[in-house]
Amino acid sequence: MTVPSLVVLLVLALGVCACALVTWRFVRLRGTRAVTCPETKKTVAVEVNTARAAITAAFGRPRFDLTECSRWPERRDCGRECLSQIEDAPMNCLVRTKLAAWYEGRSCVACGKPFGDIYWVTHRPASMAPDGTMLAWREVKAEQLAEVTEEHAPVCWDCYVHETFRRQHPELVIDNPWKKAGPPA
Repeated sequence: MTVPSLVVLLVLALGVCACALVTWRFVRLRGTRAVTCPETKKTVAVEVNTARAAITAAFGRPRFDLTECSRWPERRDCGRECLSQIEDAPMNCLVRTKLAAWYEGRSCVACGKPFGDIYWVTHRPASMAPDGTMLAWREVKAEQLAEVTEEHAPVCWDCYVHETFRRQHPELVIDNPWKKAGPPA
């Protein structure tokens, strides 16, 4: 193998590593964030330009820019001071990070099973309102996250699916009488 061939292979290997790093950062940085608007002092939902943040993170500290905000289009020309919250703790303001912290060390209010690792893609847990209705997180706006986590109780994915099916198809559900009364004497 010649020296120029080795140089080309080395450059290609470095390029592949850089692409892998950028992709890994992109996947980690994507998602809706809940931050406090400096103007209103209320929680707002924001999205950042994840591709730009991932590319700049490969060369040092990521640079963030907003692509969406729940106060837009009316307040699109704001000073975007909320970006400092994202720059200070990019992972801590992600909605999924806040929810994972809420579930940590807790148990399902319906079955009592403790929460372990949460699989947000396949088995998303839910919450239960004080009136007993269950709520999927996709139904909650990011700006409502704080009040929902304050008022609701955590529910595992199994119980959420079970109760949703029971609510949507009560004609297909048969309760087991043995479970409540026990076997006949």
